[in-house]
Amino acid sequence: MCQLLGMNCNTPTDIHFSFAGFRKRGGQTDIHTDGFGIVFFEKNPDPSKGNGKAGIRQFHDDKPSFCSPVADLVNSYPIKAMNVISHIRKATQGTNCLANTHPFVREVWGEEWAFAHNGQLQMDFIDQLSPVPTHYQPVGTTDSEMAFCYLLNRLKSQFSEPPSYEVLFQFLTTICRELSALGLFNCLISNGDWQLAYAGSLLFFITRKAPFGEAKLADSELSIDFSEVTSQTDKVTLITTIPLTYNEHWQQLYVDECLMFRDGDILFKDTPDNPTCLTIEEGIAIARKVGASL
Repeated sequence: MCQLLGMNCNTPTDIHFSFAGFRKRGGQTDIHTDGFGIVFFEKNPDPSKGNGKAGIRQFHDDKPSFCSPVADLVNSYPIKAMNVISHIRKATQGTNCLANTHPFVREVWGEEWAFAHNGQLQMDFIDQLSPVPTHYQPVGTTDSEMAFCYLLNRLKSQFSEPPSYEVLFQFLTTICRELSALGLFNCLISNGDWQLAYAGSLLFFITRKAPFGEAKLADSELSIDFSEVTSQTDKVTLITTIPLTYNEHWQQLYVDECLMFRDGDILFKDTPDNPTCLTIEEGIAIARKVGASL
């Protein structure tokens, strides 16, 4: 099963510590050896330049992240960002190549949106959904990129201009649930201002804020005392498929729950009736059953 990592915060923050553990799952502590990608949304330090919207840096490699020179660069370059989405891939549909590595990025209403997916959809799933104009088309050959393009085509056909955040959240939640009904679908989406997390099976999050303490990575011997590197007003939310640390309390999203984060806080939440959670073992078993994990 591919794995996801997201960060949303209220001040520019680097993801160095979390990524150091996450990347090891790409071939060292886990089996996700078919490339990785990461997108950073950086705050414009001078709103008078450009349009004031977040700019992005993208890094992709088709090599396993634990030994990738590109991942080495990311780990040695403390980029401070407001939102980050990263993905390590275990290929199930589409060959191992750069075009098939997540996150995928598209322009929407003059913004850059990033999307990463964990799961498995049948390649004919589009035939089971409502036909929409095809302004957005996949570059690679994955079900994930096809799902992202479908979502954006539905969005652009429904709204001629950006809706309110609340309306947008409800619309994206609806589309995510439609896609989840056709397979296994967990995703992260961001436009640099907010980040949406949808759990079709497994997703966890943690919000770090004062008083800060020590965190110890599950996939590495690294630890950090965040009280030494943060201010009292910092607020950082991390979202991931399986918790990255073993000494902190991570909250789990319910199956089919959708959250939108902004400035490190939950902006909107949509929890299904009779909410349920899967254990990590159950989530991995489901992924294996649909061919999304060995």
